[in-house]
Amino acid sequence: MVFWIATIIFLVSYGLIVSEKIDKTKVALIGAGLMMILKIVSQHEAFYEEKYAVDYNVIFLLIGMMIIVNITSKTGLFQFLAIKAAKLAKGKPFLILIFFCCITGILSALLDNVTTVLLLVPVTLFIADELEIDPFPFLISEVMASNIGGTATLIGDPPNIMIASKVQLTFMDFIYHTTPAVIFIFASFLLTIKFIFGKRLRVKEEVRQKILAIDEYTLIKNPGLLKKSLSVLGMVVLGFVTHGTLHYEPATIAILGAAVLLIISKEDPHHVLRELEWPTLFFFIGLFIIVGGVVKVGLISKLSQGMISLTHPSAENMFVTAITTLWFSGISSAIVDNIPFVASMIPLVIDTAHAVLPPWTDFKTVVQHSTLMPVWWALALGACLGGNGSPVGASANVITIGLAEKAGYPISFKKFLIYAVPITFETMILSTLYIWLRYYIF
Repeated sequence: MVFWIATIIFLVSYGLIVSEKIDKTKVALIGAGLMMILKIVSQHEAFYEEKYAVDYNVIFLLIGMMIIVNITSKTGLFQFLAIKAAKLAKGKPFLILIFFCCITGILSALLDNVTTVLLLVPVTLFIADELEIDPFPFLISEVMASNIGGTATLIGDPPNIMIASKVQLTFMDFIYHTTPAVIFIFASFLLTIKFIFGKRLRVKEEVRQKILAIDEYTLIKNPGLLKKSLSVLGMVVLGFVTHGTLHYEPATIAILGAAVLLIISKEDPHHVLRELEWPTLFFFIGLFIIVGGVVKVGLISKLSQGMISLTHPSAENMFVTAITTLWFSGISSAIVDNIPFVASMIPLVIDTAHAVLPPWTDFKTVVQHSTLMPVWWALALGACLGGNGSPVGASANVITIGLAEKAGYPISFKKFLIYAVPITFETMILSTLYIWLRYYIF
């Protein structure tokens, strides 16, 4: 009976999150509350037991980075970069599109994709208005670039943060394994959008001159704060790169960086903290508890047995498991938000590993076993890139569509799919090729 109650809570919560009829944060918190009030998981288990509890490394890493980015955004840096890119492109729309995609991809890897689109979409809409052209090619390309770029690093996309935290992976692990794939995929993506939008973006000469006349340096509102923010951000990124050697969790580095920047910037903590994405943070908290409930009752174990039966993994070779995980993750992440999907998949992959390794193997050896690692990278690539497949596939998509609609440029579900689905399949095929060549051929 407990099994079915937990499963129903899980499925109904997912269904409501996908439908967007009720705010996803409300759904996650209601589901978490039901899991605890019905004693499927106790409060102690939900908050403290590693197997079922909220992953606080994810929560505090996000909080730390949100604080740093919030303060940095007050300097005008991101608007400066956008206008500078437009001027380097000499006001030519397609070159501006390419520059914006590159900026979006890089910032999404160094910060996170949700924050990046929040900062760049308003600037993109401004430039599109100045050029007197439809902003849709810019917006759809940028949101794709944000999800591709975010795949490259540990901090770029929430699914990577979640995988890294559970598997105890370092920032450099992602640089070594997912960044090469992203560089390859991103280059192909740029060629694809040239084919799709290259001939559609044309402006009159006098309109182009308007962009060239903008003085981007006037957008830097606080040079002193900019220097402080960039110094702290640089140290934090350095900390992420070396955290495996230093034996500190990414959350520790992010929180320390946020605290230092709060002190040296002299910003009012009340104002900074008020502007954080609290709904997103509480969505994560609720989601972790819901998933902990279905892990405890054995639903994830049953699903993992199904995957084992389908893919026949062995301790020597998990090629079929890796490719199945990649495509299952990609398709599923296009249907449901990739955050709850990955939260569900992580314990499933761990159970799969336990099934093919000796029962006495310790947890760290299991999750970092050499034959299992390609499966983790397949999960990361599939979940992050699959998020491009629909308007609800990733948080960055939802935010971009919301900002566009608010500005008077609504993007329909159908229109998004027409462009998103082919690009997503392209990136998935390239990911399949990458995993096959890197882990099973060379």
